[in-house]
Amino acid sequence: MRRCPGFILATVAMVSGSVVLANAQAPTLQEQLAAQYKFVRMGSDSNGVSVIEEGQLLQVQKGGILGVPYSEKQVLASKYENGQVHGPSGLMVEGKKRLLGHFSQTASQGQTTHLIAKGDKVYPTDIKVNPEKDTVSVGIVECDTCNKTDPPTYYKATVVFQFAKGTLGGMAVGPVEDTIGQVFALSSNDDQKGGDQQQQGGDQQQGGGDQAQGGGGDQQQQQADPQTIEKGMSPDQVTQALGKPNKIVNLGAKQLYIYQDMKVTFVNGKVTDVQ
Repeated sequence: MRRCPGFILATVAMVSGSVVLANAQAPTLQEQLAAQYKFVRMGSDSNGVSVIEEGQLLQVQKGGILGVPYSEKQVLASKYENGQVHGPSGLMVEGKKRLLGHFSQTASQGQTTHLIAKGDKVYPTDIKVNPEKDTVSVGIVECDTCNKTDPPTYYKATVVFQFAKGTLGGMAVGPVEDTIGQVFALSSNDDQKGGDQQQQGGDQQQGGGDQAQGGGGDQQQQQADPQTIEKGMSPDQVTQALGKPNKIVNLGAKQLYIYQDMKVTFVNGKVTDVQ
């Protein structure tokens, strides 16, 4: 059957328009990553640097990340590859110190660099994806109130996550996020929770006599039977076992239940990973 040229052109235009629309709606890897982290807003006044708006709190899982004062423009990036954090070379650090010694007041006080330790709390400042180099760069700044740093210093750093050559362009957001999570795990400021727990502990001590008479054996039995999380469990089953999570991150088919000391990953409503 013959088709008129006008019909063919209209059909091509409709198909092409659908393809363009689909491509326009598909978020990039950087957009997907940026949507999962709330970035901190920093500012400064006559009193120095301060946090204007808090971001998603992260806890450092691997130490050795090199930080510099927030006021410095140049950051020497640390690199994460094959499960290890590699700091800048000694030559680069020495050059940085000399540069700061000439131009930075903080350098004269001996505060040019600082190693961010495992367990420190930080805020993300930005995320940059470079498919050509197969890298994802994550900028951070320390949460000094969380780390009880007084006076606050607000050291900042950048960690470059190096992926295998030619893999990042076709990689889904999940594996990239999991790799970032090996260095920066989602966290929360539990200082207030700790105070509430201490208050609850005092109340429990006051009523300890009654508990010893009526429920001591039951509590020991509960402590002796730890809850088990297995692959394939539903969100309801996990909630019954661990209780309500501190945070829930919805990523379409993927969900994250964030507890104080673990992260449970669901894909299509089933547990696939626990960290």
